Amino acid sequence: MKVAVLFSGGKDSTYAIYLAKKYGYKIACLISIISKNEDSFMFHTPTISKTKKQAKTMNIPIVIQNTSGKKEEELEDLERVIKKVKDEFKIKGIITGAIQSIYQASRIQKICDKLNLECFNPLWQKDELEYWNELLDNKFEIIITKVACEGLYQGWLGKKINKNNLKNLIDLSKKFKFHLGFEGGEAESFVLNCPLFKKQLKIVDSKISGEKNSWKMEVEVE
Repeated sequence: MKVAVLFSGGKDSTYAIYLAKKYGYKIACLISIISKNEDSFMFHTPTISKTKKQAKTMNIPIVIQNTSGKKEEELEDLERVIKKVKDEFKIKGIITGAIQSIYQASRIQKICDKLNLECFNPLWQKDELEYWNELLDNKFEIIITKVACEGLYQGWLGKKINKNNLKNLIDLSKKFKFHLGFEGGEAESFVLNCPLFKKQLKIVDSKISGEKNSWKMEVEVE
């Protein structure tokens, strides 16, 4: 089945591509939504503009859609680009990286139902610790690009997650009661390398900004 993937460049949507290919889906293209609203309920990542670089190293076409990020109105932009991709690439379904967000999953499902498309969430309800171990075992190189909760401080920005610091992350999630998979927006990630990539992406420049418990890192990669 030909599908498109809603792609943010983070661990979830990238691993969703990996699993979809493993399950036999043909990835026709990626869809990235660039929101002007950093507090969007649907789309949020400080490195969203770098998905083009990731798509290139995966040799998958990518379609970019801008949105103001206004609640619910942003869904109209999402529907518009999914319809465009359906017509252009003749897809039969949409793949997402949703794990527990009913808000996101239900709205994407509604759009898919309207456009007569299958919606597949390969990570849905996946145990977060098991998930992290799968990512690392499958050689996914993941950095943290945003932190936004008590317990995750500025020093995590740019840090590549490995088996050692995963233990620290687990301890912090237990102590401060945040979701280890970051489903509540506690942090955001960016994939520098994985089995899907022809080459590893390298950070050539970065800029950190924020205050209190909310910090983000913009990166330039090549």
